[in-house]
Amino acid sequence: MRRLVYTPQFLRSYRKYIRRNRLLQARIEDTFRLMESDVFAPSLGTHKLSGELMGLRTCSCGYDCRIVFRIEVDESTELEVILLINIGTHDEVY
Repeated sequence: MRRLVYTPQFLRSYRKYIRRNRLLQARIEDTFRLMESDVFAPSLGTHKLSGELMGLRTCSCGYDCRIVFRIEVDESTELEVILLINIGTHDEVY
């Protein structure tokens, strides 16, 4: 099980995205729980990115909601963490 780490950029994007549609908040929080238990669950559609975003991954939390993240090792605990980088529509995050 991996722990989620929220970057300041992610938190800004998340607040902005939720403000547009409060109904998405519950679905996104469900996605966070699923990511912690199995970030590669088929329902998330997790895949690597290429081009300018090479080294990052993305998953889907609905029809037009994407979460961009990176899997890293926390140096203090030596456990893997999921570093959340951005959230938004397909066009906003790519």
